[in-house]
Amino acid sequence: MTQPTVPDTEAAAAKAALRSYVLARRAALAPDVRAAAAEAIAREGEGLVARLRPASVSVFFPVRGEIDAGPLMARLAARGVPLALPVIVEKDAPLAFRAWAPGEPLETKRFGLQEPPASAPEIAPELLFVPLAAFDDRGYRLGYGGGFYDRTLEKLRARGRAIAVGLAFAAQRTERVPIDRYDQRLDGVLTEQGLLTIGDAI
Repeated sequence: MTQPTVPDTEAAAAKAALRSYVLARRAALAPDVRAAAAEAIAREGEGLVARLRPASVSVFFPVRGEIDAGPLMARLAARGVPLALPVIVEKDAPLAFRAWAPGEPLETKRFGLQEPPASAPEIAPELLFVPLAAFDDRGYRLGYGGGFYDRTLEKLRARGRAIAVGLAFAAQRTERVPIDRYDQRLDGVLTEQGLLTIGDAI
């Protein structure tokens, strides 16, 4: 069944209001809560990767108070899992992904993102751990307004296997994320409380 959507202008206004509210709630989380959550998603995420056995996995460095995926990266690298980081190519375009491993060089780019240099090989990850501002139980994700991951998932899913799992604090869960015609649904969301599974991809 097609998910109901609202006109793009209405969705944008509703998203902006929800984003402001949830990000304020996320910003209020104490350091010890953040550290414990990072370790919890690292354990659960490692198990998920071991079960799904993707050829490559995209991760991300936290900005704007996002959950820290560093412990998860370290666990996956220790297992020999090929990792990649997202790269903004241009506005209104899908992301690219460049191979990276802990200890390799990074460059600070737009929005404070840490990106591998242009010399790093570009790959198409089969499993994407995705940052977000808010999420709901239907698997819809509220980002930061750029639409980068929605374009990226649409492109990757048209080509083959591309499983998307949001990484977030449980405090970022909301009853309903406003959606428009461009929004891509996640296959799951991983928080310190466990894995929320959507659909049958995972």
